[in-house]
Amino acid sequence: MTRRLIGLVVALALAAALFAAWVLWQDRLRPEDGRPPPPMTDALVERGAYLARAGNCAGCHSLPGQPAYAGGLAIATPFGTLVASNLTPDAETGIGTWTAADMRRALHQGRSKDGRRLYPAFPYPHYTLMSAEDSDALHAFLMRQPAVHRPNAPHDLRYPYGTQWALAVWRALYFEPGRFEPSPERTAEWNRGAYLVRGPGHCAACHAARNRLGATIDDNELGGGLIPMQGWYAPSLASDREAGVARWPLEDVVALLKTGLSPRASVMGPMAEVVLGSTQHLSDADLRAMAAFLQGLPPHDPPRPKGKPADGAVLARGERLYGQHCKDCHGERGEGAAPAYPPLAGNRSVTLASPANALQAVLHGGFPPATAGNPRPYGMPPFGQALEDADIAALLSFIRQAWGNDAPAVDALAVQKAR
Repeated sequence: MTRRLIGLVVALALAAALFAAWVLWQDRLRPEDGRPPPPMTDALVERGAYLARAGNCAGCHSLPGQPAYAGGLAIATPFGTLVASNLTPDAETGIGTWTAADMRRALHQGRSKDGRRLYPAFPYPHYTLMSAEDSDALHAFLMRQPAVHRPNAPHDLRYPYGTQWALAVWRALYFEPGRFEPSPERTAEWNRGAYLVRGPGHCAACHAARNRLGATIDDNELGGGLIPMQGWYAPSLASDREAGVARWPLEDVVALLKTGLSPRASVMGPMAEVVLGSTQHLSDADLRAMAAFLQGLPPHDPPRPKGKPADGAVLARGERLYGQHCKDCHGERGEGAAPAYPPLAGNRSVTLASPANALQAVLHGGFPPATAGNPRPYGMPPFGQALEDADIAALLSFIRQAWGNDAPAVDALAVQKAR
């Protein structure tokens, strides 16, 4: 072996050792607030219940028709399938032996009671901003739930994503523990909204783009991103062309979060689940705080995509299909019939650069959430079984380019992928 080769091997070994040391240092356990938790009063438990709703914890940690927080829900990811854990106070299969300090460590540092690294599908990169007091309240609430004996099912992840060393590297690269720091330049209402949106509400988990390793990019910008494995696009909350609300009356933002319906928009898909399980249960004061924060996001409009107009024959085919299947509800010129049927002319969901949400709505239909303010929402039937890929492509191309709408056409391959 030549000296040059030996030198190269030594250099690589040294670099690997330095990288490993850096990973271990970045991923070290930080000391938590050592103060004892407050007594488990009814008020503390109620505060924890409120926070559980703010984070929609039951949405992932419950199976439909099964006891709440007992886990078992399979969550598909680009790296394999994760199974949500049992959060009930069962001593053997749940978190019955967890202390308030264990809960803080899980929320703030993404570590289980035994020190095991948790997968970031559990959104501790956002929950790390929560206060120790809110963590203690959430722990108190979960300890008051009925204990359910349900063993946790194993995850099914491709190698090496299921290994603790891979998680250590991911965390060193993309995770930094820390509490929420109020901005002294902002109002108390804005800071409360920022805390809820960035922390318990973990809105960036959907409304921010992700890199190839699943880490969110520019969390605080909420610039929109495709939700992995679901086929829905969570639009930018900072763009007037997508889902920005800076120009809305604040009351309309509150109405959308509280009821799923406002004079300017309605929700479907994953956001309907958020309103159903979370935001409709929040106080008006907190909804106003969230609205104030969202209205104050720095505006950022992505470049407008340039797509060729659809072929005249395709548009004619789409117009004919629109008349057969859509006109009775959405109007001859896409004007809609509020509040039951949203307009399609000028609808930002229709003209998004990505046709993902329009494709999901046409293929699978959907309902806004049933809320106290909108208890019997009107829904849209699915057309995925009635129409072929080319039909749906023509229909959406027509809708995205009619009545002043200006968005790229949709082709049959995009429909096939969405199926």
